[in-house]
Amino acid sequence: MLIYLSEYLSQFYSGFSVFQYLTLRAILGVITALGIALIVGPTMIRHLSFKQIGQVIRDDGPESHLSKAGTPTMGGALILVAIAVSTLLWADLSNRYVWVVLVVTMAFGVIGFVDDYIKLVRQDPTGLLSRYKYFWQSVVGAGAAVFLYQTAVIPAETQLIVPFFKDVIVPLGGWYMLLTYLVIVGSSNAVNLTDGLDGLAVMPTVMVASALGLFSYVTGHYEFANYLAIPYIPDAGELTVFCAAMVGAGLGFLWFNTYPAQVFMGDIGALALGAALGTVAVLVRQELVLMIMGGVFVIETLSVILQVASYKLRGKRVFLMAPIHHHYELKGWPEPRIIVRFWIITVFLVLVGLASLKIR
Repeated sequence: MLIYLSEYLSQFYSGFSVFQYLTLRAILGVITALGIALIVGPTMIRHLSFKQIGQVIRDDGPESHLSKAGTPTMGGALILVAIAVSTLLWADLSNRYVWVVLVVTMAFGVIGFVDDYIKLVRQDPTGLLSRYKYFWQSVVGAGAAVFLYQTAVIPAETQLIVPFFKDVIVPLGGWYMLLTYLVIVGSSNAVNLTDGLDGLAVMPTVMVASALGLFSYVTGHYEFANYLAIPYIPDAGELTVFCAAMVGAGLGFLWFNTYPAQVFMGDIGALALGAALGTVAVLVRQELVLMIMGGVFVIETLSVILQVASYKLRGKRVFLMAPIHHHYELKGWPEPRIIVRFWIITVFLVLVGLASLKIR
C-alpha cells in the first residue's frame, strides 16, 4: 500500500523513491511485523487470560505438560494480524502472488480458529472433526492449485525443479495442481503436528521463511536467476516482503512463546503458518527444497504415520508417544533440550537447502 504513496511523493521529493526497493521494503516488513507482535502481544495475552481461553492438556501426555493447563491459547491470531498488516503496508498489492499467499494463509487461519474455538470456548475436546477440517483444508488448497494453474503465464510456473541438478526440470502439466494441493495441505498439517512444545514450531518456521524469502528474491530477479541457473519468475520477488513479515511476526510471537510459554499459537497459527510456507514454496518452485529445509516438520509427520500404521498392523508402537518430540520427553529429555536441538537441526537443513542454489 505504502509503495503507491511513496511513488506519488517521489514526484515532489526523489528521496521517497527509496521505498521502491524490494530489499528495503522487506526489512521494513520484518520491523513492522515484529513491532506489531511485541506491542499487541501483552494486551492479547491479558485478554485471552481474562476470557479463560486456556490450553487443555491430554491426560495421556507427558506429566511435565500438566503445569501448562490454562496457558492462553489462540495466540496465532497475533501472528496473522502482524503478517497481514505488514504485507498490506509494504508489498506491491498488484502482485497476484501476494494475494494468493495472503488468502491461503488467512483461510487456513479461519479453519484453525474454528477448531480452537470449539475446543477452548465450547469446551469440546474433539474440536473440529478431522473430516471437516480436512475437507475445508482441501477446498482451500485445491482452489489455490486450480487458480495458479489457470493463471500461469510462463512454463516455469508449472515445472518441477529438482534441487542440486541444474538440467533436471520436469514439466508437470495438470499434475501441478495435485502437487500444489499436497504441498499446501501437507505443510499445514506438518507444522500443526510439530506445535507441541514451547517455541518448537515457530522458530523453524521463521528459519524456513527466511530461506524462502531469499529464494523468492533471486527467483524474481532476472540476473540472479540466470546466474544461479534457476527459472526466472517475474512475480515471485514480491513474496520476499511476505516472507519477511512472517519472520518478524514469528520472532515477535516467540518473545512470548519461548519456554516457559506465556501463550500458545493454537491451530489458528500452526495451520496458517504451515500453509503459508507451502504456498510460497510452490510459487517459487521449491517444493522439494521445502521438504529438506522443513525436515523437522517432515520427521514429526512421519513419526505419527509410523506410529499409527505400526499400531494398526502389528498392535505395537514404534515410539513411546507421537509426534516424536513427545517420545523424547517420555525418555526424560528436558523440554528446552528437545526444542533447541530441533532448532539446531533446522539450521543445518536450511543451510543444505540454501546450498542447492549454488551446488547445481
